[in-house]
Amino acid sequence: MSVILVSSSYDHTIKFWEALSGICSRTIPHNDSQVNRLAITPDKRFLAAAGSLQVRLYDIRSNNPNAVMSFEGHTANITALAIQSDGRWMVTSSEDCSVKIWDMRVASIQRNYIHRYPVTDVVIHPNQGEVISCDQGGNIRIWDLSENACAHQLIPEDDIPVRSVSVASDGTLLVAGNNKGNCYVWRMINSKDRTSLHPVTKFRAHTKYVTKVLISPDVKHLATCSADHTVRIWSIDDGFSLETTLQGHQRWVWDCAFSADSAYLVTASSDHYVRLWELSTGQIIRQYNGHHKGAISIALNDI
Repeated sequence: MSVILVSSSYDHTIKFWEALSGICSRTIPHNDSQVNRLAITPDKRFLAAAGSLQVRLYDIRSNNPNAVMSFEGHTANITALAIQSDGRWMVTSSEDCSVKIWDMRVASIQRNYIHRYPVTDVVIHPNQGEVISCDQGGNIRIWDLSENACAHQLIPEDDIPVRSVSVASDGTLLVAGNNKGNCYVWRMINSKDRTSLHPVTKFRAHTKYVTKVLISPDVKHLATCSADHTVRIWSIDDGFSLETTLQGHQRWVWDCAFSADSAYLVTASSDHYVRLWELSTGQIIRQYNGHHKGAISIALNDI
């Protein structure tokens, strides 16, 4: 299985897709809640699915519909998760105002960081020594794992919820998108094992909520998903100028994932559909039909 493409939906299912044909090859029921976020382990062995109160780990190579491990400890909706590059630990964020770091081998909580507001997103810095989270109070926090403390706090706009954050694969940029449709960009400079942040730009990405921001693997493009039913692709090299607006979804676009070569984007929308876009043309290459309610999240590994 060289390409793994997975989506989740408000219909309480997780679906595996054959990327080229568009055929659904496997469906896993997730009966107790929707799955808010998906992540594939670096070895492509397991799929982590964040539901309302727990993360479940599924064996990708098996047809067993039951989880092989469950991570329990959050007391409210889990909003995001990310897996460390060696697959040893995982970080989750939740509306219970916490960010938790888990040992993936034994499903135990190693660290617990507290926000004052429900946490909306969390990502791991490529240095694997920091995690970055954002919340509904408008805060962005950078947690230094070696110091076990918050190293930076950013507040782009007072009391405007920050919905999503993304860090460049080379660790040079941090982007955040908020409920006003604005994106904020900082340059990240690592020196003496500490990260310093320098504001680069702010721009209006959408007229409605930004639901997801994602920097492409080659650090040349930024994708922004929105409640306005579109996804926009911005050129990082040209000062975040608009390259393409991907139009076709009929409702909110919740999630996106770049292909490894940064040439394609997969999107998930409340219109039930998952779509594969070719970025050079802005055209829909494939549509994945099968969810009976809105598609919320996707995970792609085509390495």
